[in-house]
Amino acid sequence: MTMKKTRCAAAVAIALLASACSTTQPGAPAMRMEKLDRGAVAVRGNDGVLVSWRALMTDAPGLAFDVYRDGRKLNAEPVTASSNYLDTSAGSGNYEVRETAGGAASKALFIDGHLTLPLQRPAGGKTAYGKEYTYTANDASVGDLDGDGQYEIVLKWEPTESQDNCCTGHTGIVLLDAYKLDGTLLWRISLGPNIRAGAHYTQFQVADYDGDGKAELIVKTADGTRDAAGKVIGDANANWVTGSGEIEQTDRTGARRTDDGKLMAGLTGRILQGPEYLSVFDGATGRVVDTIPYPSRRGADGDNPSQEELKQRWGDAYANRSDRFLAGTAWLDGRHPSAIFARGYYARTTIAAIDFSSGKLVQRWYFDSEAPGVPKGYSGQGNHQLSIADVDGDGRHEIVYGAMALDDDGKPLWTTGMGHGDTMHVGDFDPARPGLEKFGVHENMAMSKNVGAAMLDARTGEVLWTTPADKDTGRGVVGDIDPRYPGAEAWSSASPNLYDARGNVIAPKHPQQVNFMVWWDGDLLRELLDRNKVFKWDWQHNEVTVLLQGLDAVSNNGTKATPALTADLFGDWREEIVWRNTDSSALHIYSTPIPTTHRITTLMQDPQYRAAIAWQNTAYNQPPWPSFFIGEGMAK
Repeated sequence: MTMKKTRCAAAVAIALLASACSTTQPGAPAMRMEKLDRGAVAVRGNDGVLVSWRALMTDAPGLAFDVYRDGRKLNAEPVTASSNYLDTSAGSGNYEVRETAGGAASKALFIDGHLTLPLQRPAGGKTAYGKEYTYTANDASVGDLDGDGQYEIVLKWEPTESQDNCCTGHTGIVLLDAYKLDGTLLWRISLGPNIRAGAHYTQFQVADYDGDGKAELIVKTADGTRDAAGKVIGDANANWVTGSGEIEQTDRTGARRTDDGKLMAGLTGRILQGPEYLSVFDGATGRVVDTIPYPSRRGADGDNPSQEELKQRWGDAYANRSDRFLAGTAWLDGRHPSAIFARGYYARTTIAAIDFSSGKLVQRWYFDSEAPGVPKGYSGQGNHQLSIADVDGDGRHEIVYGAMALDDDGKPLWTTGMGHGDTMHVGDFDPARPGLEKFGVHENMAMSKNVGAAMLDARTGEVLWTTPADKDTGRGVVGDIDPRYPGAEAWSSASPNLYDARGNVIAPKHPQQVNFMVWWDGDLLRELLDRNKVFKWDWQHNEVTVLLQGLDAVSNNGTKATPALTADLFGDWREEIVWRNTDSSALHIYSTPIPTTHRITTLMQDPQYRAAIAWQNTAYNQPPWPSFFIGEGMAK
């Protein structure tokens, strides 16, 4: 292991400060993270009540804590080695965590099994052609919307009538809600009839973009979007949704027309013309603050291209490629977060970085893979998600878009030419190598030259090792699940083998779970998350055991089987899991009741991990990774 990596893993909290070691260069600016409280929780489990709290990057070395129940101190010695304490004698009571140095007491949120956050499920509706739909709680994000040091949840309501880009059909209206953890509804935003519903259309970003201590929401909007106060963005009466075949239709001007001017039946329900916007909303009130044209327009000269131009520019005439959107949040200047909004990844790829300051959205830079001066090989390299990481160690984030990456200034960094894939992960998976790695799978065998999965150097795009395939490899996962081998293990749906971080086969069988991961139990290995269960890989017998099954908990997004969100929301460094319940009347938030001896600064103060929570809702959700290695052999 290199000295630089050993030192940084040994001081995770300090590594986030400007004067600390990390993979960043000396003198690099410190990325500003949101201010958080202790986030203390008391979780009842089979062995008692686990009280846990955040270790913060501002904590002094060796800071100690005492734990109280109903005013009585429980621990005989101050807690220093971890940030949790198991009360084995507990029945019930009010728990507090106090710094022994005299800091303020932090009252713990009590969780019995799971925290229930009641939702106000919206009434359903009908599509333009009379098809009824209801609503399902879908992806979520978090931010401190009101500046009180605690997270609120922003939730997307997905209508049951939603569509993939490949398919025709009218959809319901997408809604966005904000809730406090007690279920208080702060606001509701309707994206309106001119935003199509589906996994690839609405990527919403939540972060404190202007540095005022309160998070904002930035999302793609259109004519008819209504903020929480009822203010309409654009034209409230505009209808840009394409009609259907032989049936009377609505054209782009809103006028009715019949067969003599009919459109292709394959365009039913699609939105091929009309203005597109990017809007920022106040996190506390849901009121729109500023709106600009969406930075990547459908046509070369605006939002209303002909079908011929649409096909020539993006690769098809029905928006399967042009309406594939990705979004993220990145600390591009090393200090403040910028919003990343992108369009396209099967062919032409456009990516914009947007800053929010003094109440205005301002474009920082814009990338177009087909623009003059851009090297060949950057089109068709995007995934169904992106990742944000400081891959070159300069203290500023880069955008890893799939099989290609952009530098913090929006300029091309590298491309492998291996093409699109459905999943990828960026992190420190091989701690013996300097820098970060990227592991992902590939779909187009002609472009990848029959590479099913590949591990890359995230800084240069150098291919470190690959696994073969003769067809689309749909899933791939990496994480430390076997303590016998250094670094993380990797596997994919195209190969039966389990690989170590260097690509060596270490087992002829890998876990069947290939969707998601979570840090849940007390060791440093990562657990497997699929549907409503958490699994532990038994590396001695090459099989899994179930650690947790969510009660009345349902996963989202079909076969992707992802939760609404996983994140280090409160407590110590382990992650919470947010599932919806069966009828979408509540979110169930699970926090681990298992003690750990390891103390790690809250992951939400690692900029790469915090960025990952912001982009987790983007298209095919992927698990978040920090900028440092967590696993067996991690430096203390």
